[in-house]
Amino acid sequence: MIREQTKKLVKRVLSPFERFLKRQSSSGILLIIAAIIAMVWSNSSYADMYFGIWDTEFTLGHGVFQVSEPLKLWINDGLMALFFFVVGLEIKREVMAGELSTVKDLVLPLTAAVGGMIVPAIIFLLVVGNTEGGNGWGIPMATDIAFSLGVLSLLGSKVPIGLKVFLTALAIIDDIGAILIIAFFYSHEIQWVYLQVAAGLFLVLLIFNYFYLRAVALYILVGLFVWFCFLKSGVHPTVAGVLVALTIPARRKIKMNNFLEQAKSSLMKFKNAKWPNSKILLGKEQISAVDCIVESAKKVQSPVQKLENSLSNFTANLVMPIFALANASVVIVAAEFNLLDRVTLGVGLGLLLGKALGVSLFSWLSIRLGWAQLPSGVSWAQIVGVGFLAGIGFTMSLFISNLAYTDAEVINASKIGIVIGSIIAGMIGFVILKIIFLKMKKT
Repeated sequence: MIREQTKKLVKRVLSPFERFLKRQSSSGILLIIAAIIAMVWSNSSYADMYFGIWDTEFTLGHGVFQVSEPLKLWINDGLMALFFFVVGLEIKREVMAGELSTVKDLVLPLTAAVGGMIVPAIIFLLVVGNTEGGNGWGIPMATDIAFSLGVLSLLGSKVPIGLKVFLTALAIIDDIGAILIIAFFYSHEIQWVYLQVAAGLFLVLLIFNYFYLRAVALYILVGLFVWFCFLKSGVHPTVAGVLVALTIPARRKIKMNNFLEQAKSSLMKFKNAKWPNSKILLGKEQISAVDCIVESAKKVQSPVQKLENSLSNFTANLVMPIFALANASVVIVAAEFNLLDRVTLGVGLGLLLGKALGVSLFSWLSIRLGWAQLPSGVSWAQIVGVGFLAGIGFTMSLFISNLAYTDAEVINASKIGIVIGSIIAGMIGFVILKIIFLKMKKT
C-alpha cells in the first residue's frame, strides 16, 4: 500500500509532459466549438449583437493607471498576456529540464521550426507582393499548439512518443518565434519612457529571482505594472507576460529523494496511527501526517511548475476559447468570400504548403548535415505529416492578423486564408499519418 501511494505521488510530480499533451488536446476541441460559434454568430441575423459585445468599452484602474479599452482588446491585450505568461512558464520548464534542455534534443525541432517560419513568410510575400497586405507576412508563420496536438491525439496510442515530442518542441519554439515577431515587427509608436520603467521593473524581478524569493504574489504584483508599462509603451503587452514568466524561480526547496523519504515516512505514520472510530473523520496523528505530505508536496514543486499547473487549464480551456470566440469571426457576405484575394491566398498557401515544406526541408537539411538525427521510431513520412499539422495556425495566426492589419476587409481576407489553410493542412496531416499507422498495424 505504501509503495503504491508513493508511486502515485512520484507520478504526480514527474508527468508534466503527459499533462501538457492531454491539456492541449482537450483545449483544441473547445477552440473548434468556439470558432464555429463565432463564424455562425457573426454571419447570422444577430451579427450586430456579436460585434456590439466585443466593441463595448470597459474601464479599469484609477488616475494614471486607468485603462479604457473595448472588450475585444481587453481579451487580446489582457487575457492573451496571461496566456503568453503560461507559454513563458512552459518554455522555461522545457529549456531547463524538458524537451529543449539539451543541444542534441533541440537541434531538430529548432531547425524544423525555423524552416516552418521562413518558408511560409516567403510564400506569402511572393503571392501578396508589394501591396497594402504585405505587412501580414508573420501570419502564416504561426502554429496553434492546441489544435496541432489535438489532431495528433486523434490518431491514438500508435503515435510514437518521439513524434509527439518533436511536434511539441517545434510548436514551443514556434511560439518563441511568434513572441519575437510581435515584439520587433508588430509594435508601433514606441514610448521609450514607459519601456525604460518596464525594464527597471524587470530588473527588480530578476533581483527577486537571484535572491530566490518564492512569494509568487510579489512577482504577480510587479508583473502587472510591467504589463501596464508595455501596454502604454507601444510594444504589445503579451511580450510582458513572457518576460515576467522567465523571472519566476525554477528551483525546488527540497530534493526529489528527500521528498520521497518524507512522503514514505508520513504515509507510514498515517498507516500506523491509531484509527478513529469514525469512518468519516481522520485522527489527529493522521491529520498531522497528511499535513506533512502536503507541506512536502509544496516544497518539491518549484514556483514555475506550481504556477504552470495552476494556470494552464484556465488559459487552455477558458482564455483561448474566449479569444477564438472574439476573433474567429469571418464575415462571408462582406468579404464576398474571394478565395483569389492575394492576402487570402498568401496566408492560406503559407500555412498549407509553406509549413509542410519548411518543416520537412529544414529537418532533412539538419540531418543531412549531421546536426541531428530522426527520433526513435519516427519516419520521414511522419515528419511530413507533422509538417502539415504545424500548418494549423488558427488562434496564433488570428492574433498576429489583428496586429498586422487595421483595415477590416484585409483582416477578414486574412481570416478566410487562416481558416481554410488551417483546416486543409490539418486534414492532410491527419490523413497522411493515419495511412502510415494503418500500414504499420498491418505489418
